[in-house]
Amino acid sequence: MIRPKSLKKGDRIGLIGTSGPVKKERIEPSIKAMEELGLEVVLGKSCKCHHGYLSGSDKIRADDINEMFEDKTIKGIFAIRGGYGAGRILDMLDYNMIKRNPKVFAGYSDVTALHNVFNEKCKLITFHTPMASTEFYKGVDNYTMDYFIRNIFSDKPLGILKNPDGQEIKTLVNGKAIGKLVGGNLSLITSSMGTPHELDTKGKILFLEDVDEYPYKIDRMLLQLKQCGKFRDAAGIILGSWNGCNPIEGSSSLTLIEIFEELIKTENKPTIYNLACGHGTPTISIPLGAKVKINGERKEIVIL
Repeated sequence: MIRPKSLKKGDRIGLIGTSGPVKKERIEPSIKAMEELGLEVVLGKSCKCHHGYLSGSDKIRADDINEMFEDKTIKGIFAIRGGYGAGRILDMLDYNMIKRNPKVFAGYSDVTALHNVFNEKCKLITFHTPMASTEFYKGVDNYTMDYFIRNIFSDKPLGILKNPDGQEIKTLVNGKAIGKLVGGNLSLITSSMGTPHELDTKGKILFLEDVDEYPYKIDRMLLQLKQCGKFRDAAGIILGSWNGCNPIEGSSSLTLIEIFEELIKTENKPTIYNLACGHGTPTISIPLGAKVKINGERKEIVIL
């Protein structure tokens, strides 16, 4: 795997819309938040475009990614927000060119679709991080900022991941495993099944998180991954945050932990859950594609 050169103050970064449109009033605060990190912002055309629920046409969004990777003066590329749409442009990207021009690529949620193809096709380590118009524009807590900076501005391994105070990392299945960290948003990973961009979990550590999904929908998506052999193939599993994944009010429902026990625990793969990573803050940033070790007995996740 190729770890891109870490950023430093003064570097130019591209801010792009890979998915949903950005609210106009958030664009300037998003730019300012990146500038306060010491970065010079090049705003992609997609950030000011609207095409229904997309930040511009597929061509505009794909062109922004290709052009930002090809531009030698740009050292990093940040998705300004998630939403929907990244999957529509996967066949329009120049993966050979991107592999020749490794650079920091960051975002999460719908950006999962891009993380997975860059990890697989370009052998590029990318970063699952908060985004400018989702979190940074309004300011973030010290925990969230610290892990973001440690990923983006340093090439040192993160070592043992620590949750925010009061949030315990827990074990679902005991055991040890080591492998390349892959995954991201459950909905996006599930939607890749049966496509040329299907996530490969063989011998890898699979990370999953989601937001605002009813438990029965989490159940359905996990069941699809289970039936596709994605848990069986994985060396181990990490479950992140599930904010807003509550049952319909007044309905009968399984809890998330019951779903995990019935669909994941039965695979008998080392599994750790409750990592503070996903939608909402405080949240940890992690390098997808990097080697990771998990230890169920110690409730420990180590980025190597």
